[in-house]
Amino acid sequence: MTTYRFPNSFFFGTAASATQMEGAASRGGKGKNIWDYWHEQEPGRFHGGIGPEEASHFYDRYQEDIKLMKEMGHHSFRFSISWSRLIPDGDGAVNQEAVSFYEHVIDELLANGIVPMVNLYHFDMPLALQQKGGWENRDVVDAFARYARICFDCFGEKVTHWFTQNEPIVPVEAGYLYNMHYPNVVDFKRAVQVAYHSMLASAKGVAAFRASGQKGKIGLILNLTPSYPRSNHPADVEAARISDLLFNRSFLDPAIKGHYPFSLVRLIAKLGFLPEVEDGDAELIRMNTIDWLGVNYYQPRRVKAKEHLPNPEAPFMPEHLFDPYEMPGRKVNPHRGWEIYEKGIYDLLINVRDHYGNIECFISENGMGVEGEERFRNDQGVIEDDYRIEFIKGHLKWVHQALQEGANVQGYHLWTFMDNWSWLNAYKNRYGLVAVDLEKGGHRTVKKSGWWLKNVIEQKGF
Repeated sequence: MTTYRFPNSFFFGTAASATQMEGAASRGGKGKNIWDYWHEQEPGRFHGGIGPEEASHFYDRYQEDIKLMKEMGHHSFRFSISWSRLIPDGDGAVNQEAVSFYEHVIDELLANGIVPMVNLYHFDMPLALQQKGGWENRDVVDAFARYARICFDCFGEKVTHWFTQNEPIVPVEAGYLYNMHYPNVVDFKRAVQVAYHSMLASAKGVAAFRASGQKGKIGLILNLTPSYPRSNHPADVEAARISDLLFNRSFLDPAIKGHYPFSLVRLIAKLGFLPEVEDGDAELIRMNTIDWLGVNYYQPRRVKAKEHLPNPEAPFMPEHLFDPYEMPGRKVNPHRGWEIYEKGIYDLLINVRDHYGNIECFISENGMGVEGEERFRNDQGVIEDDYRIEFIKGHLKWVHQALQEGANVQGYHLWTFMDNWSWLNAYKNRYGLVAVDLEKGGHRTVKKSGWWLKNVIEQKGF
């Protein structure tokens, strides 16, 4: 019997990104992006020394992979275009080899009955533009708008589901606050400028899509982290409110409501970190809100009021305003260390329903990273990842509950289709429904979770 049944229109699939799955980072006329460059400079920062050239070879094996997606029941597949593959220097000539490659990928998806959902930017700034300052430089915002127009012109006749960016908070946090991604800056003011320009670029991408006259819809993908206070004490509640402002509403509000929260502007002004803006920016953001929202959810953020004053000589960080909090008895992914809190996905969807006009949305990423999955491979060569099946079940139950309560959630994409290269972690933590054996030339084997999800798709529930 099917206890949790989803509507016939509810779609299932997976998500991936260009740099993490394509490989061929120096072939096909592609220019360097920041990941190619950083791996050249500091290969020791990457797990096992593996860089993006050795990603999962989708560039060469996309036909095989897409046929496997069809076999596994995919309705849709979200992937990104590599900006530096399409425009090697970020703002110059278009690489026709890249146009041909992405046309073939789109055609192959459509031929197999899979809806292509295309994202324009997934952490992979072209190196030539990063050398000009990346998202700190307003000229790069205009270069992104041009890149978006080129994508719509090249692929818009066949692609009707678009996104401007994936998780714009990540380049802010990882690249400009916590020294986890290139360019390894630790500067809150510069981080604020990057965040602002990212949202300005997204609005210009939306404007370019509308001006193109193409059919379809365009959105933004945000990794939302519900901020839970340690207690109902006013100081803890205020800490959670500030955390939500910084990490969620700083992107949700301009993307959907067309303006920044006044409380966020007041907070950033009080701290002395307001970004540089130009006349017309507010109108651009107001007029170019998104059509739909991708919601990525992995773990909650739990916070409490500050217990100790921060070191006045340390660079300012969001944690100067609140402390992280580990809830006693929390469920943790033993293979990754992240908290597993399935109800968080429901809380996010209800928040979007109640405070963001119940905009059309879908779960664009949700998944479980595991190190050392080979130890779960059975005699038939299949990885028995029951832990991943339980993870997906737990989250889908809460997605179903949100649906029952009127949330406008239209689908669910797992991260990710196959084990892929994951930034500094390379292949340390595996997320795929399909195992990739690097020692056997990238041989693909569907995991138990992949066949389980196929049954869910066929039955429209579980």
